[in-house]
Amino acid sequence: MSLIRRRKHPFNESFRKPEKEHENGDFSYESKRKKIPYEHEEERPLSKWSCLDTWCWLIGCVCVTWWFLLFLYNAMPASFPKYVTEVITGPLPDPPGVKLRKLGLTAKHPVVFVPAAVTGGLELWEGRKCAQGLFRKRLWGGTFGDVYKRPQCWVEHMSLDNETGMDPCGIRVRPISGLVTADGLGSGYFVWTTLVSNLARIGYEEKTMFMAAYDWRLSFQNTQVRDQTLSRIKNNIELMVATRGGQKAVIIPHSAGALFFLHFMKWVEAPPPMGGGGGPYWCSKHIKAVVNIAAPFLGVPKAIPLFLSAESKDVSLVRAIAPGFLENDIFQPQILQHVMRLSHSWDSTVSMIPRGGDTIWGSLDWSPEEGYSCDQKREMKNSTRVTNPARAKSAISLTRSANFGRIVSFGKDVAEAPSNDIDRIDFKGAVKGHRAENRTCRDLWAGYHGMGFEGTKAVADYKTYTAESIVELLHFVAPKMMARSTAHFSHGIADNMDDPKYKHYKYWSNPLETTLPIAPEMEIFSFYGTGLPTERSYVYKLSPTAECHIPFQIDSSANDEETCLKGGAYSVDGDGTVPVLSAGFMCAKAWHGKTKFNPSGIRTYVREYRHSPPTTLLEGCGTLNCAHVDIMRSFALIEDVIRIAAGASGEELGGNRVHSNIFKWSEKINLQL
Repeated sequence: MSLIRRRKHPFNESFRKPEKEHENGDFSYESKRKKIPYEHEEERPLSKWSCLDTWCWLIGCVCVTWWFLLFLYNAMPASFPKYVTEVITGPLPDPPGVKLRKLGLTAKHPVVFVPAAVTGGLELWEGRKCAQGLFRKRLWGGTFGDVYKRPQCWVEHMSLDNETGMDPCGIRVRPISGLVTADGLGSGYFVWTTLVSNLARIGYEEKTMFMAAYDWRLSFQNTQVRDQTLSRIKNNIELMVATRGGQKAVIIPHSAGALFFLHFMKWVEAPPPMGGGGGPYWCSKHIKAVVNIAAPFLGVPKAIPLFLSAESKDVSLVRAIAPGFLENDIFQPQILQHVMRLSHSWDSTVSMIPRGGDTIWGSLDWSPEEGYSCDQKREMKNSTRVTNPARAKSAISLTRSANFGRIVSFGKDVAEAPSNDIDRIDFKGAVKGHRAENRTCRDLWAGYHGMGFEGTKAVADYKTYTAESIVELLHFVAPKMMARSTAHFSHGIADNMDDPKYKHYKYWSNPLETTLPIAPEMEIFSFYGTGLPTERSYVYKLSPTAECHIPFQIDSSANDEETCLKGGAYSVDGDGTVPVLSAGFMCAKAWHGKTKFNPSGIRTYVREYRHSPPTTLLEGCGTLNCAHVDIMRSFALIEDVIRIAAGASGEELGGNRVHSNIFKWSEKINLQL
């Protein structure tokens, strides 16, 4: 044991305490650690939190949160979200299909859906090299991923030939057939799904429902020429009626689909080769009712900015927030120019131009909606007795009305001035100038580049345009488009319906230049939303005179609360897209009873649905939302549609139901019936 000795620590000078410490009496251990470190121990710098660490931490938090929420979503019962919604908003009503099934309603009449423009899916069957790998993939009606990946290629394949209005050489884009096209236009954008699912709850299935898909870019007659679409619709309706024991079909068009089906009803009765050869009583034998939803029978003023400047009020607000963004050459391809290129190549868009001229839409000093107040609450206050002098003065000022008949005015002062004070220079005789040669600009559109600065100035010098002169304006600024499309569409009013010229297909989609079929037992409904500001006329200004810029744009700085002017657009009552006048006039007056437009006296009904936005985010779009597209999920509308499909007549439905001034406005229109 004596051999085991305790080793002494090797002598190190650092362990020797300075004499000053002993002299000061500082013998603490901490002072030794701070003042006398080991010589072999290196000082390590403090670690710094870098930007990369922050991003990694943030991504980790997001992933953990996402996984946690995903776990909760999969772990919780399927009824839990519904339970939470009911706790916050109260018990949810039964869907219309469930409610009516409890009342004993079952499927009776076969149903045919007619989609609107832009709400039908399109897929690629043949294309250029840039579209490799997209065979039978959705170019329209999917996720629109290819718009972002290869935008110029997408525009090239979605455009039609400027001369023929048909497919460009080497490109074939075709409509998607079947109910699958009702599954959704895009992420979170559903049109027919809710209606189809509720019809299924009372017994409908694919053999009793048919989606009349068509290429909405083409003129209505060209859908028959290229795809035989009208013949297929005729054959399917005949088959469904035969297999249902003779029960007539209920047709449900949405938006521009109503114009397409109006064309179909004339085509099916007309003799071949122009028509389908069904004879004058085909509709009477095969159609029980036509339920038009948000139908723009007389067109929409909202179509005019699409042709003039490829914009709407919403686009003009973007211009106001970020001036020059949409026209900046950095952001290629130029967005609005390519939108104009597409719209000018699609013949179907011309069908949306307002019909009926000044007789329907008003003149420089008159319009049917004259005196309309955009604030319904303020209108109600004005109708009551005013006791406060200040309020009385305010009420008097509100009597100033917008000149809605001036669909386009260059300047807010022109839109408000008396017509006698407006100096107008006729543009039709103006000599068009020429811009500098620039092939890029000519590729973007065919109209404005050839019009030149002189032509642009002539358009602005005419000051203001009504429904009649706006058609002349479009012939001036887009001659190729209008020359092609006027062979397929007309926008006037027929004086003599017996004139042989009205047998031509160009008049068949204009309800003011054609007659309803001889079918006295048939019913026609007009369902649409009200209570939403809807664009009626516009204040324009000239754009900067850059080489490739569109020369006109909505003046987003023009505002006037009293005359319903906001962001350069005057608004009236409607569903946000179609004014009440366009959706309701035909059933309220022109088709009501026996008229020259309705020779057999088909019964017509107007049923309006007052818009009520959702009160909470949990309601989603809401069941009372009656905007142009969202109305397809309105429980009240779906219930009415199901009742008609199950056999109810218009009288059993309750007849007309009106919230707007459609009958009052219709009476102001002096139309010979």
